[in-house]
Amino acid sequence: MEGRPLPDQFPLEPTPSLSVETVVSVRHWNDFLFSFTITRPPSFRFRSGEFVMIGLMGDNGRPLLRAYSMASPAYDEVLEFLSIKVPDGPLTSRLQKIKEGDHIYLGRKPTGTLVADALLPGRRLFLLGTGTGLAPWMSLIRDPDIYDRFEQIAVVHSVRGVSDLAYRDMLEARLADDPLVGEMAAERLTYIPTVTRETFHTNKRIEGLMLDGTLFQGSLGEPKNFDPVHDRVMLCGSMTMIKEVAAMLEGFGFTEGANSHPGEYVIERAFVG
Repeated sequence: MEGRPLPDQFPLEPTPSLSVETVVSVRHWNDFLFSFTITRPPSFRFRSGEFVMIGLMGDNGRPLLRAYSMASPAYDEVLEFLSIKVPDGPLTSRLQKIKEGDHIYLGRKPTGTLVADALLPGRRLFLLGTGTGLAPWMSLIRDPDIYDRFEQIAVVHSVRGVSDLAYRDMLEARLADDPLVGEMAAERLTYIPTVTRETFHTNKRIEGLMLDGTLFQGSLGEPKNFDPVHDRVMLCGSMTMIKEVAAMLEGFGFTEGANSHPGEYVIERAFVG
């Protein structure tokens, strides 16, 4: 309609379910991936690993929202998110253009099952993710609580290209610069990146890494396979990976957990349906 304001011209106003926050920083990892931080309301509480609705104003003058996992730990003063760039995506086509000082919608009620409370106590924790499925792992491994629950933690990140390995330097350094968890991560955190469509020292999909034993390298110790008695697993990313790995875990004797009944592995059903 002639004279109709563009979406960016609609002022963002808080609602009972949404607050309006300010973009603090933006980092573009490559042409397809970016992360950003926003202000955190004093009343906003979440558990590391949870997700929340965020968004911008839609073409119809109403909020256009999508679910995003927090990449920041529960104690952080800002909220961090990791996102892909979709040229024709209703939200991401515009979200990728945000800059410092812009405003964004934030849901008031975070939730999710990719949290320690949804798992039974164990010795080793495997965080298996593809693409932006790394986000909740960045939240969890920067939270001291996870190191109180597990002796060893493995972050496995599968991507198509080397430049898709967001946070790679931080992970390879085992969070050395983190004042809260740096010392614990140095002893207990293992980072296993794998790149499936470019030359890299590890190039198998997560399922392949499970079968050939690569997943159990470094300080993870024995056994060189999944043990439902001592191992716990979280899955986030592509639906194909989640369904295939979940089926493998079920075959190994793992049971799916939830907030109401913890188990040996969890997925985020809000994302996979």
